[in-house]
Amino acid sequence: MTRAGTFLGDLRTVWWRQDFRRLFTTRLISQAADGVFQAGLAGVVFFSPERAASAQAIAVVLTVAVLPYTVLGPFAGVLLDRWRRRQVLVVANLVRAVIVAGTAGLVAGGVVGAPLYLAVLAVMSVNRFFLAGIGAALPHVVAEGELVAANAVSPTSGAIAAILGAAGASGLRVLAGPGNATDALIVATAAFGYVASATAATRMAADRLGPVAADRLPWAGVRQAVAGVLGGLVGAARHLTRRHTALAALGATVAVRFGYGVATLMTVLMCRNLLTDPAAVDAGFALLSAAFAATGAGFVGAAVLTAWATRRVGPQRWIVVNLLALAAGTAVLAIRIGVPTLLVVAAVTGLATQGGKICVDSLVQADVDDAFRGRVFSLYDVLYNAAFVLAAGAAAVLLPVTGYSRALLVVLVAWYLVAAAGYARAAARAGSARPASAGSGPASG
Repeated sequence: MTRAGTFLGDLRTVWWRQDFRRLFTTRLISQAADGVFQAGLAGVVFFSPERAASAQAIAVVLTVAVLPYTVLGPFAGVLLDRWRRRQVLVVANLVRAVIVAGTAGLVAGGVVGAPLYLAVLAVMSVNRFFLAGIGAALPHVVAEGELVAANAVSPTSGAIAAILGAAGASGLRVLAGPGNATDALIVATAAFGYVASATAATRMAADRLGPVAADRLPWAGVRQAVAGVLGGLVGAARHLTRRHTALAALGATVAVRFGYGVATLMTVLMCRNLLTDPAAVDAGFALLSAAFAATGAGFVGAAVLTAWATRRVGPQRWIVVNLLALAAGTAVLAIRIGVPTLLVVAAVTGLATQGGKICVDSLVQADVDDAFRGRVFSLYDVLYNAAFVLAAGAAAVLLPVTGYSRALLVVLVAWYLVAAAGYARAAARAGSARPASAGSGPASG
């Protein structure tokens, strides 16, 4: 299997395959629509002239958006091994288009609360199956030796597409002005994006993405499969207790994800209620869009910088560097608050968060046995998203309405420093305890 290189190099490796391009296009259009939908949702809940944004309301929305990834994620494969995955991509997009069109009607009518949250939960639940289907389909459109490159390119490009979609929706809101009609138009635009993504998916043959009829699992075994997933998560946890390098890396990324959840809630509240006039919702929305764009730029920077850095210092040291960068950025925000500071810290946060995650993915993939790899990554997915949900809940209780708490920022600095020291020690112990015959070392970058 080829080693991961630069982002553009990885893209060149897989771009020449026609069905990869079609699958890639399907993903980009869908995730751009995700960005539009999320921007419209943010306008409705966080930046509406008719209602104030509270920490509790923001935490509820973030939890609803992430919960399907925590609860449904491990079980997605149970269905994806029984359905044709090309059809999953088509149907999931069309179902989302219908739900989002209904959501636009709720927004136009000023309905906020349980009906809106249930609609969002439904959209994100279907999205979980869509993204899992993309991941399961990828080995069918590239060669085995190109999987590393494809996995490096596809999620990063999808995240960039979502950021661009959100940026376009934010620009539309600034031009049209705040209000239910504008937010409903933005949400409805996302529905057209999902239809376009479904259309792009139909350019691939129905059986192209597997599983073929001979490999499709029977529906009679669903109950046993669900029980097997739960048992698999337990087995993955037990396997990790014997794989100290992977276990330490997972601990580091869960710590980072928890801090990111707290920072996300703080950022929304500060943009809405502190750094702009709370009555000037357009200005607050524009600032939040700029902050998320800065974070996205950090993600892109991580895709470029991490491959270079890990070849020089190794993935484990780079994780420590990124944890220290998060601590430094948070400390700067604790010392001085302002729009330029927020944007710089947002970029650093995106760079360090994504840079560390790239390394963690590589270390976990290299350290666990192949027979456990899928189950370990399912457990990884659960822990990663659960940390974000728990962080949002904790921050909702602790943060003031302005979102700015110097005391909580100081605690977050200490959190990152302890995580850096703990990970450095755990990684060193794992390295010294690993037998020489254990195989090749972890991949870099």
